[in-house]
Amino acid sequence: CCVRWGEIRHGMADRVTAPYSSAAALPSPILHPDICYNQLFINNEWQDAASKKTFPAVNPTTGEVIGHVAEGDRADVDRAVKAAREAFRLGSPWRRMDASERGRLLNRLADLVERDRVYLAGFPPGVVNIITGYGPTAGAAIAQHMDIDKVAFTGSTEVGHLIQKAAGDSNLKRVTLELGGKSPSIVLADADLDHACCCAGSRTFVEESIYDEFLERTVEKAKQRRVGNPFELDTQQGPQVDKEQFERILSYIQLGQKEGAKLLCGGERLGERGFFIKPTVFGGVQDDMRIAREEIFGPVQPLFKFKKIEEVIERANNTRYGLAAAVFTRDLDKAMYFTQALQAGTVWVNTYNIVTCHTPFGGFKESGNGRELGEDGLKAYTEVKTVTIKIPQKNS
Repeated sequence: CCVRWGEIRHGMADRVTAPYSSAAALPSPILHPDICYNQLFINNEWQDAASKKTFPAVNPTTGEVIGHVAEGDRADVDRAVKAAREAFRLGSPWRRMDASERGRLLNRLADLVERDRVYLAGFPPGVVNIITGYGPTAGAAIAQHMDIDKVAFTGSTEVGHLIQKAAGDSNLKRVTLELGGKSPSIVLADADLDHACCCAGSRTFVEESIYDEFLERTVEKAKQRRVGNPFELDTQQGPQVDKEQFERILSYIQLGQKEGAKLLCGGERLGERGFFIKPTVFGGVQDDMRIAREEIFGPVQPLFKFKKIEEVIERANNTRYGLAAAVFTRDLDKAMYFTQALQAGTVWVNTYNIVTCHTPFGGFKESGNGRELGEDGLKAYTEVKTVTIKIPQKNS
């Protein structure tokens, strides 16, 4: 019933096309971006947080605060849930609408959100509520709330554990979790290397006979990677979301060097402002290194050698995660063998990160539970009800 949604629209810069090694790759920030809304949206009204608290919104291209947003907490979640419960009660305007009318409104909402005009979508009061806030306050209140029936979360595995526990300790609400990953890409000797070098998961396993050539091509691709304005179609990498994540990635890069991995390119910040990091490639990575086992969530690609198929399958599956995987080969029989053997919710063959609204997406193991998208994604938001009716018979 409640949606946690950011309300700041960031102004972005002119088109960026230069490679990352050039200072021109950094977008020139808009110093005073247009702040559309900074309040909570509850019961079709923009409202301040009950506590009147706000938190800063930071422009990741500069690291500067560009506005302050209402900081929702438990009291605001309670208000939103109350509004939503009223909106979804039997006989409400929303419940009286037929499916086609609801669908029309949902499509209209999607269009208007892109223009920061959610309040114009025409929903009955309480159907859409937006609470911005922090995980330990607003997020925890949602996960623990006795009148919320379903929670969907995309984020870290650690927070996913907390949400699952809160759901169990409260009303056993259903939970869909799309969590962390350490997704392997496996490149066989017969693969199209030009294509494979452009597609990177969190771990890239390369057959020994082509390892050196793949390494050279990957480093060259990384150096030519376009870094800049994430809203431009030809930009391949934007800034990290905030200072904390920026520093976390740099610390992993330093850790990888200390562990003995070979830094082949990147490994440092790009430019003097903002949270940009140069695309980074490590060679000679071993399976027990932390950069091989922990989710970095940044522009860092570790490369591994392998000799045999069974060996690389075992190594690829040797992780607590199972979000996605990829295999690159011209041999369809080998490809199909990998799709069965890899423990991942999605396996791509000779491509990467292809997701459509028709295909379910989600993970094995600690990468989450449930699925987004597709028929399976829709089922997660429905309940099965059995109705048995004895039809009265004449003269009975």
